[in-house]
Amino acid sequence: MKKLLTLLPALLICFALTAQTPFPSSQTDGQYYTINGAKLWVVTVGKGEPLIIIPGGPGGNHYSYRNFDSLSVKGNIQLIYFDAFGRGKSDTAKNVKEYTLARDIEDIEGLRKALHLNKINLLGHSYGSLVAQGYAIKYGQNTSHLIIANGFHSYAMWQENDDNSNHEIRVGYPEIWEELMAARKKGAISSSDNHQDIYGRVPYGFLYAYNPDKFGRSGRAPYPNPFNTKLYYQMVGKDGDFIVGNDIGHFDFRKQLKNLKMPILIVAGRYDRVAVPWMQVQYKKFCPQAQFVMFEKSGHNPQVEEPEKEFPLIVDFLAK
Repeated sequence: MKKLLTLLPALLICFALTAQTPFPSSQTDGQYYTINGAKLWVVTVGKGEPLIIIPGGPGGNHYSYRNFDSLSVKGNIQLIYFDAFGRGKSDTAKNVKEYTLARDIEDIEGLRKALHLNKINLLGHSYGSLVAQGYAIKYGQNTSHLIIANGFHSYAMWQENDDNSNHEIRVGYPEIWEELMAARKKGAISSSDNHQDIYGRVPYGFLYAYNPDKFGRSGRAPYPNPFNTKLYYQMVGKDGDFIVGNDIGHFDFRKQLKNLKMPILIVAGRYDRVAVPWMQVQYKKFCPQAQFVMFEKSGHNPQVEEPEKEFPLIVDFLAK
């Protein structure tokens, strides 16, 4: 992806946030920890029970999630932000095949050990929810609370994201869709530069927001690697905006979620056109022990559109 602002229909991250004051501490006040052979950039805010924020993507960094800082004021919570392997200020792989969901899950365990933490609370947003769920399933004994924010329970749900995103573009931006189809007939696929450029003309808020006016571009981190496109297509497949493959095309937590013992909070957005509501509510069946909350005036990022409701909810949940 040559244009860093390009929108990918399956780019399930809080990539563009409200125009907010930058967080210079994200570049200067963190430190590196060597985890599974790579240096990962970690920033901590506040004191109290540790809450690790796992960004979306796959391919995004932590910077756009810094509005969660207010949790450290509202509750006895220490926010732990980090750039996963291949993202932000952290090391990148020499071979893209090193980027895997399994590696991301193990890096959370490595981070827990590096920070000398006992149990950890996890908040995984969008793609980050895959990492959080996978970690909680494998390392339940080390997981205190699990928050699945606008997440995905299976490859089938991610494929539905692709299908619905493309439907919305086809009916809402038919002129862009026509150009995209012409490019695909000539051999372009999702990972092709021209394919990405065409998708980039669809406004972020069209697919991801209830109120697009709350989203802008000024919150982007001035990192040398703000979004890793090679990592993204390695994990979703080379034509992953139409047909998911590789790691994202095979994960499935549906049968395992019901066995989780820790408190679980699931956050969804009524106007989320990627983590679509009809698939979100299936969590009630696959994870019936969880607290499920639908935000009625949010898309894919309730932390941006309804923080006044989501943040107190998180504080109360973590106090359980």
